Amino acid sequence: MLQPPEKSTLARWFETPRGAYVLDWVLGQFDSAVEDVFGFNALQVGLPEIDFLRANRMPRRMRAGPEAGCEVRADPRQLPFATQSLDLVLLPHVLEFSDQPHAILREAERVLMPEGQIVIGGFNPVSLWGLKRAVSRRPAQHPWCGDFIGLLRLRDWLKLLGFELNGGRLGCYAPPFAQAKWLQRFAFMEKAGDRWWPIAGGVYVVRAKKRTQAMRIVTPGWRNGSARVRALSPVARREPAREVAARRAPPMLRLIRGGALPMAPAPLDGDGHDG
Repeated sequence: MLQPPEKSTLARWFETPRGAYVLDWVLGQFDSAVEDVFGFNALQVGLPEIDFLRANRMPRRMRAGPEAGCEVRADPRQLPFATQSLDLVLLPHVLEFSDQPHAILREAERVLMPEGQIVIGGFNPVSLWGLKRAVSRRPAQHPWCGDFIGLLRLRDWLKLLGFELNGGRLGCYAPPFAQAKWLQRFAFMEKAGDRWWPIAGGVYVVRAKKRTQAMRIVTPGWRNGSARVRALSPVARREPAREVAARRAPPMLRLIRGGALPMAPAPLDGDGHDG
């Protein structure tokens, strides 16, 4: 689960020079990812101290999570929202600090409407930041205590849930120095990284759309063919009921002295002929 203290430890780490360097890039990417997503309901899961929905213009924007400061206090694995009720869900650095990232993704898929968008931010294990985590002397501290999720693995998870990636970018190519002056000296690596080693960025932000396959009933060809023949067959004209009744009624004698009697059949002789 996410960290439940009054202020998440990851949010505190974002206040350090190294964290501020990452947060500045991540916020810019989230702004670009959500500014053109329209609808009515948007949800940010986790990190309520930081507004990742600031560039979105939906009328209802909420933050959910176990931390204080969330409008909706809830477990990200069991969100108190109806199925297919949200247009946008943000997961900013949520999956790598959860022991059940698959459950969080499944819950996000459940509450999203068809064609809804999900935006995910995370640390890239195939980077200098991932190397720093592997050799860190303090693995219990943020962000090194997280289980960094690679882009290929995340893409497979999203594909299994019916999502289709429609945007994303990697950044923060500078080594994870603790001091701001060293991060500034290696700022040239941002442009160089985008060009020469784009998959080695320390952080990524991706966006995906929920695809819902339409159900189509396929009928056998012979059934379609018979229906087509019946549709083109001429319809026989039905005779009026009065004409049918007149034809079936027994012949009547003409009125003789004001009466009408049914005509009796002629008696047959012994040979079966009319007498």
